Amino acid sequence: MTGSAFAQDLQIDNPEWWQQAGQQFEGVTLQGVTESTPPSNFVADVLAPKFEELTGISVQVETTSWDQMYDKAIKDMEAGTGIYDMIYIEQDIIYAYLARNFLVDITAALNEKGDLKAPTYSEDNFTSFADNFRGEGGNLFGVPMEAFIKIYLYRTDLFEDADIQAAFKEKTGKDLKPATNHEDYAEIAQFFTEYGTENDMDLWGTTAQAHTGHPASWYEYFESVAPTYGVYNWGIDADNNYAATVESGGTMNSDEAKAAMKWWLSMRDIAPPESVQSTWTEVATTFAAGRAAQGLVYGENAAWIASDESKSKVVGNVGVALPPMEEGVMQAAESGEGYIGYYDGGAFGLPVTSKNKDASLLFLQFMALPEVQEEWAVAAPRITLTSTYDAAKVKELDDELGGYYTMLRDDGKLFKGAPPYPFHAQLREATAPIFYSILTGEIGPDEGLDQMAQKTEEELTALGYRQ
Repeated sequence: MTGSAFAQDLQIDNPEWWQQAGQQFEGVTLQGVTESTPPSNFVADVLAPKFEELTGISVQVETTSWDQMYDKAIKDMEAGTGIYDMIYIEQDIIYAYLARNFLVDITAALNEKGDLKAPTYSEDNFTSFADNFRGEGGNLFGVPMEAFIKIYLYRTDLFEDADIQAAFKEKTGKDLKPATNHEDYAEIAQFFTEYGTENDMDLWGTTAQAHTGHPASWYEYFESVAPTYGVYNWGIDADNNYAATVESGGTMNSDEAKAAMKWWLSMRDIAPPESVQSTWTEVATTFAAGRAAQGLVYGENAAWIASDESKSKVVGNVGVALPPMEEGVMQAAESGEGYIGYYDGGAFGLPVTSKNKDASLLFLQFMALPEVQEEWAVAAPRITLTSTYDAAKVKELDDELGGYYTMLRDDGKLFKGAPPYPFHAQLREATAPIFYSILTGEIGPDEGLDQMAQKTEEELTALGYRQ
């Protein structure tokens, strides 16, 4: 179904309220910018035209690359030009935006203008992921529009094949099943890479988000791999003068961090050849093409990989599991002292520089309506309202996805978003060149992590965080 047709079929409760609320904004066009992802495309292709149909307010959503999205939004807000009325805020950048007073307090704005508050919009219905977009007083500065965890996907057709199971058992002495630790994951990866070669198949044992010049690889290591070795918050101890080096009390260059790096690099080396140029997008397409037996994939891609035959060759053959981890990591996550992986997502925020704040408030609420969220969760695997888990279509799709939504609901608490660092982007950019040098082999992983930890402390000292 095309986006425009989907928009026509989308049923909205109390349409009369929306028609009346939009009358005062006749002729207004809202401009938004976001990354081109399945959830964002739903906003542009389905929600925007439906909102215009109801209210008469035109919504133009620019979907672009991840780096261009940030560049355009930040430059607009810094210059005060007011080009954008809505911007995508990824969970990891919100703290920098709040520190610079870029965003409108949505909670306060709706309290001040009760006539603009939609009858079925409720902050109380948001999942706990919304807490990532609240200010110090608890008010909301962004309406969550996507939320997902990075999960372990595996090919059920391969893992459940009797001949493959027998071959794995003969070679390893173990039963073939999704790995719970890194050693088993690596053994499975090695087996399937060799199996693909021996049987002249385009098949490798694992994915790897290991681009040698894109932040996606930096994020895969720090937010998806290192935590499974017990290295949290990028290895920085914010309560200990932002220590990063082991000598200062940090863990960025700890034995655990170095083991995590070496394991990840060894997986990259037996992953499909495109892995050295893969970001989050290419990892998903690699898995969907049937080129990997298992891998860590962002949950926003799980639905189309598992169900869209026009894009995926593994429809009906996708299983989901928690990522492999070292002993003690799960216990730390369950106690709240650690986490097992990345809880990603974003929100739409309203820049203080917008020239159409009131009309924008209407659209932000429209995105958070329960009836909208059910259709959105089916089109792209993201859930931001607690009520969505009980929606009939979501329950049906959950079975097709191997229980992904159930995992998000029940185990989402074990994952965590990026640490609340206002210096997020500066630190990533400062350490990325060293990180890429590790990936290209210019420096060894131990030496590279030592350098990154030292560079981190130097950068945080220069920024005034480390005394």
